[in-house]
Amino acid sequence: MPAWQPVSSWAGIWTRRPSAPPITSSPPAICWHPKPKRKGQVPMSQSWLILSGKGGVGKTMLTASLGMALAKKGLSCCCVDADLGLRDLDLLLGMENSVVFDMLDVARKDCKLKYALLQHHQLTDLSLLPASQNGSSKDLDAETFAKIVTKLKKRAGYVLTDAPAGVERGLKNLLPGSDYSILVTTPDDVSMRNAERVLALLEEKHRPRPMLVVNRVNQKLVTEGDQYSPQTVANTLDVPLLGYIPEDPAVLAALNRHESFMNKDCPAAQAVERISRRFLGEYVPLPEVKKKRRWFFSK
Repeated sequence: MPAWQPVSSWAGIWTRRPSAPPITSSPPAICWHPKPKRKGQVPMSQSWLILSGKGGVGKTMLTASLGMALAKKGLSCCCVDADLGLRDLDLLLGMENSVVFDMLDVARKDCKLKYALLQHHQLTDLSLLPASQNGSSKDLDAETFAKIVTKLKKRAGYVLTDAPAGVERGLKNLLPGSDYSILVTTPDDVSMRNAERVLALLEEKHRPRPMLVVNRVNQKLVTEGDQYSPQTVANTLDVPLLGYIPEDPAVLAALNRHESFMNKDCPAAQAVERISRRFLGEYVPLPEVKKKRRWFFSK
């Protein structure tokens, strides 16, 4: 039997069985968004939760850059900042001066959803629902968030939600409103341990196994054996590897200028582009990151 088997005939989503062999850098094509069966028929929209076990691993960065990559392909995408009280997604998208209403205004019915949604100034297929700068996770319950996502899925083909880090109440309230998830981690023991807690929570709540993105991969450190390779991280966590993003100074430089590195020809932008193509089901091999082989007589 194949190592990958479909769990849903209409979506063609593939999941890894416990008995599957170690994950390679190039898993089979994954059809996240099926083509419509009839001409003019609109495919079913999907809600994706971008998760992390701890803060500072690049979860918000991936949400913004993946949303831009999808929008550049002509796919309608809505990025949702659900990290209440810590609004950051608007900065990474360069939309911080456009925020008037936020998610809590919609949740409290102080305004309609269409007034809180912001359209990107360059990408017409990309929109943002910003978080409140003064709220907290207790202000948004699971039922209300699920209703908001349902409305967003009528407007966009992909809803990417930037979830709060960790496994506390803020994340638990977002799970019922999401279809699938992407787990973001860095290749170190602390991040991987916290990522395991997120995986345990998803299993406890009977949620689908997430895809994995490993951020801040340093080729030199991996080669010297001082950092885990993306494949090692994926095999350790036992989750499919969607892709990895290399350490790139262009990311920090763009953040300080309130710009997106996706507009530049840099290694990080190229990596996110590969991730977006694999996300859509295209077979795109990942560049190999290998540990240097040490010979017996080498120093």
